Amino acid sequence: MGDTLKDQLLALGFKPPPKAPAPAPRLAAPTARARPAGAAQRDQRQATTPGQREPRHARPPGPREPDLAQAWAARARDERDQREQARREAEEQARVKRERKQQLQALLEGKALNDAAAELARHFPQGGKIRRVYVTAAQLVVLNRGELGVVQHLGRYVLVERAVALAAAGVAPDCLVLLPDPEAMADDGVPTDLVW
Repeated sequence: MGDTLKDQLLALGFKPPPKAPAPAPRLAAPTARARPAGAAQRDQRQATTPGQREPRHARPPGPREPDLAQAWAARARDERDQREQARREAEEQARVKRERKQQLQALLEGKALNDAAAELARHFPQGGKIRRVYVTAAQLVVLNRGELGVVQHLGRYVLVERAVALAAAGVAPDCLVLLPDPEAMADDGVPTDLVW
């Protein structure tokens, strides 16, 4: 079984309150005759009147330790604040994502160059997999020269001009999936116009 609540609080750094010293026992006045065994206790109880109580020992002044209710309330308040902060951050991220999606939609509106009759597949790596976009023979040459780019939007690969692809990358950097550099040479020795 787990630790008790007291052990858990002690592990968190809470200290038990200091124990008050026990009051000194009162001595009965000496008498000349012998008294029965329980008489001294009776006399001591009778010495205090019914309305009078023995004084309690006050705690020494100093820093007050938080009690258990205050500790739980502080913990609940901290957890509530953390949940609220996480919710606000998630809402902010969702808002930013929505705005980027709308900006990208407006940017790509009417600028897609995908041809329904395209039969050549231009392969490219993305996300650890080989993906493809279908292009015409003329678009393949222009794409490999770097004058066209491929942007991923709404689950589709959209063929667009280089300037539009760069603008889309400015809005959402992860949407640009293919933009060949016309200055760079293929470092693997495979020609870019190879159809496979």
